[in-house]
Amino acid sequence: SSVRADPGQIEQVTVNLAVNARDAMPTGGTLTIETRDVMLDESHAAEHPSVQPGPHVMLAVSDTGIGMDEATRRQIFEPFFSTKGPGKGTGLGLSTVYGIVAQSGGTVDVYSKVGRGSTFRIYLPRAEGTVETHPHVRMPAAPGGGEVVLLVEDEEGVRLLATRILESAGYTVLAAAGGEEALRLIEHLDQPVHLILTDVVMPGLSGRDLVRRLSPRYPGVKVLFTSGYTDNAIVHHGVLDEGVNFLSKPYSAPVLTRKVREVLHA
Repeated sequence: SSVRADPGQIEQVTVNLAVNARDAMPTGGTLTIETRDVMLDESHAAEHPSVQPGPHVMLAVSDTGIGMDEATRRQIFEPFFSTKGPGKGTGLGLSTVYGIVAQSGGTVDVYSKVGRGSTFRIYLPRAEGTVETHPHVRMPAAPGGGEVVLLVEDEEGVRLLATRILESAGYTVLAAAGGEEALRLIEHLDQPVHLILTDVVMPGLSGRDLVRRLSPRYPGVKVLFTSGYTDNAIVHHGVLDEGVNFLSKPYSAPVLTRKVREVLHA
């Protein structure tokens, strides 16, 4: 069965959940990803006001890891809530998942027991009739090709996805999990950096401070900031100046590549 959703965003959801599942199994375990046609009844819809009863497609990601207690389960979709400790995540991964699913007209259920693993079930309304699909097409290289993009993103799932998107579009990607790692990465780099693509809010060195540190080394380098916040919220709180190049997360592959080209060739 088919659903109406952005393939890039659904891929981001799956990668985020898979990375979380891996982190929940520090000594190993089993990751299971499955899909199934399901029929949601009135009782399910009553628990989720945004859901209409009827045919849905379920995407489930399960692990056999450490699990979580009920208090944790109730908070996992809140922005900035994290159980990974300082410097190991922003707590935006699952809130991003929730946002994508809600934007696609779906809902998320979580089942977990301490020591028994977790299962995230995503329900998306089944599309009626014929749905136009767009097969994955390798994006052509940007004019000139091979521009170097320094990608700084602390959420591993987002970083892996963005790296794959940009490399498939013909860019050379240097990926770092934070500002300090980015500085170490380019310390002995003997090639230019054409674009800094960095999250704004990160543990340690922020995206804005990183750009300030790198600007003297790469005069005229282009910069594209990203965040789970909107640009209006970022500017309102004084985190960024108005008019900077900005891309809200979550983003799809076409949106990311189009924005990168736009910034590079402005």
